[in-house]
Amino acid sequence: MKCALVTGSSRGIGKAIAIQLSKDHGLHVLINYSSNTKAAEDTLGLIKENGGSGELLQFNVQDSEAVKNVLGGWQEENADKHIEVLVNNAGVTKDNLFPWISEADWDQVLDVSVKGMYNCTQAVVTKMLRKRSGRIINIASLSGLKGVPGQTNYSAAKGAMIASTKALSQEIAKRKITVNAIAPGFINSDMTSELDQDMLKKMVPANRFGDAEEVAHLASFLASDKASYITGEVININGGVYS
Repeated sequence: MKCALVTGSSRGIGKAIAIQLSKDHGLHVLINYSSNTKAAEDTLGLIKENGGSGELLQFNVQDSEAVKNVLGGWQEENADKHIEVLVNNAGVTKDNLFPWISEADWDQVLDVSVKGMYNCTQAVVTKMLRKRSGRIINIASLSGLKGVPGQTNYSAAKGAMIASTKALSQEIAKRKITVNAIAPGFINSDMTSELDQDMLKKMVPANRFGDAEEVAHLASFLASDKASYITGEVININGGVYS
């Protein structure tokens, strides 16, 4: 059975991607989340309502031991299942002007996005290499391309994801595994709910925030056979805002 692991998929963009991958590709979806069990169950419920299948995997992506125990344990117990698609979506923001960013806030933002990407990719890539098949999709951000004031830590984290995407794609392309990044701009989600949309949408040529489902359709395309010759790319989805 082919599966997709979507980290941070209890809410927002991750939730939309998990639902779309199930709907479009019939993948058994592993819904990763850190603490909000109710929200994760809601994602699973929506997948099942659409005739799909999935299950919950609770672990913090930045905790290497947790990833080994939970995800590694799942792989040992499900030898007949193959994680064909990995979406490294888990992320967190701790916004502040640089002089006031604490070391803890710097570390947490980078650990969730960058170390989380490392931990989860390490856990699944060896089997992808053996199978000579796989899709790795990293959810970056406009912040990682353009740099956003007040988000030096988040910009650093997403910039690192982008650079890693380009490097890894070259290492494993011969094994028919693609590695791409999606860089969303302003998307309606919990992460942007407190932003001043009326002010910020003036920066967007499309004059609106995007929807999580729009990002999910792009992720679904990158996960498909139609995207087999696209790798090492960073695809903007931001209504026309460029660096």
